[in-house]
Amino acid sequence: MVAEAEVVCQQSVPMLEVPFFGKGSNFEEINEIVAIPSPVSSPEFRQVSRGTTGSVSVDLSTSQLDVKSLDEFPDPCNIESTVLQFVPSIRSGSFADIGPRRYMEDEHIRIDDLSSQLGSLFKFPKPSAFYGVFDGHGGPEAAAYVRRHVLRLFFEDVNFPQSCEVDDDFLAGVENSVRKSFLLADLALADDCTVNSSSGTTALTALIFGRLLMVANAGDCRAVLCRKGEAIDMSEDHRPIYPSERRRVEELGGFIDDGYLNGVLSVSRALGDWDMKLPKGSSSPLIAEPEVRQVVLTEDDEFLIIGCDGIWDVMSSQHAVSLVRRGLRRHDDPEQCARDLVMEALRRNTFDNLTVIVICFSEPDYREQPSPRQRRLRCCSLSAEALCSLRSAMRIRDR
Repeated sequence: MVAEAEVVCQQSVPMLEVPFFGKGSNFEEINEIVAIPSPVSSPEFRQVSRGTTGSVSVDLSTSQLDVKSLDEFPDPCNIESTVLQFVPSIRSGSFADIGPRRYMEDEHIRIDDLSSQLGSLFKFPKPSAFYGVFDGHGGPEAAAYVRRHVLRLFFEDVNFPQSCEVDDDFLAGVENSVRKSFLLADLALADDCTVNSSSGTTALTALIFGRLLMVANAGDCRAVLCRKGEAIDMSEDHRPIYPSERRRVEELGGFIDDGYLNGVLSVSRALGDWDMKLPKGSSSPLIAEPEVRQVVLTEDDEFLIIGCDGIWDVMSSQHAVSLVRRGLRRHDDPEQCARDLVMEALRRNTFDNLTVIVICFSEPDYREQPSPRQRRLRCCSLSAEALCSLRSAMRIRDR
């Protein structure tokens, strides 16, 4: 049984040269992946050193050890000219499957042209795109509600900033709006009588404005960027067993039992689940606050994979990137690549619902073309007697 993806808007986005950095913007401040800790984030996220020699240090979970460190990549200052020339060409594909579960609780959305979808009232740098995966638990109500109201919750109700170029003010406004959106969606689930109080959902969203990619995550979905074939995690799984999340949970009065928050939930951040949260306005071990990371895309960045935990429970980020990269070289179809990832997870005996979105940033420069089959000519020699017999036969035929 397959749950088909609902595409709100999927259009071809032209290669438009739009100014990326506005007046007063600072290139060095966003030319690396930046982990933006929330006010309640773990102290393991150390301060980001700004400037041309700055680096980012993040306490990654053991599940991310297969991902190449950012320190291994060239100094972004050396690729400034490349960044200023590159404009993403957005196209995407998705696939979802119920897997071995009795019910489908995943939802997702993909919008390749956000400006066209929202209309003339919103002005964004081009290209602009929005994607989200919502992995529900305790019933499908919470994930379905967020998916159904996602444009209102994430853009209309939070006074989303508008600009024709990406500068410092726009970046700050987008980050602030994204954080508000997650908290607003969480409160909306508490107020809606059609959503059971035991129903909740993780949420991972990805926004693209010009060359900016911003990923926000609350839960154990994951976004993985492919840079020249190497996997770079753009999100961190929020599970109670990881040290940073465990410390925060215990400081707020929660406990971990056999890897589960308060012995019930396998994630430490989620929207909904109001039967586990304290009254509104109080601190709770289970929070909806997202962690936000951003990166400036260059021509080295090939695609982004967004998937629910049913994918990452059975394969590494690097394995998924390698599989998608091979597929794009063969057939250049992101939807087929998403299907291939789901099929690979099923082959590896995943036990959960499955949802994948693959977002490509440019047309591939090449594809693997099957080599034409060449006729093989065989050479042989004839004895003098055989040659004489052949000539005699040809004379008889010509008579």
